[in-house]
Amino acid sequence: MSFSDFITDYGKKINKSYYITLIQVCRIDGKISPEELKMLHSEGRKFGLTDPEIDQFIEGEKYHDYHSPYSLDEKFSQLYNVAVMILADNVVTEEEKKAIRRIATESGFKDEAIESLRDILLEGIANKEDEETLLEKFKKVLFKK
Repeated sequence: MSFSDFITDYGKKINKSYYITLIQVCRIDGKISPEELKMLHSEGRKFGLTDPEIDQFIEGEKYHDYHSPYSLDEKFSQLYNVAVMILADNVVTEEEKKAIRRIATESGFKDEAIESLRDILLEGIANKEDEETLLEKFKKVLFKK
C-alpha cells in the first residue's frame, strides 16, 4: 500500500507518524476495541484511505519513531487526538497514561507541565469540552507567571 509521509486533508498536512502513534496507543492494552477501531477508520478516511487500506495498515503496523510537530498548537492537537483515542473505550489504563507522557515528552513538553496537560485533556474530553477550550486552559497553566 502506498502511504506518503504527509497526507493532505483539506489543505492540512497530517504526518504519517501521527497516525501510526494513534494505532500504537490503541494497542497499548494488547487489543484494539471496536470503539478504537471505529475511530481509527474515521481518522484514516479523513486521509483518503479506504477501509481495506486502513485494515491492512493497522494489521501491518510495527513500532515507528514519533516525530513531533513544531508549534504548540499542533503538538496539543496531536495529543488531543491521542487522548480522544484513549477515551474511545471509556477506560484509561496506566499504560495509556504512560503513552500520553511518552508522546508529550517526545513533543518537548517539560515534566512539570505534562501531568497538567494529561489531566486537562482527559478530564476535558470526558466532559465534552472542545479542543480550542482545552488548549486555552493548558496555555493558562503553561504560561502562568
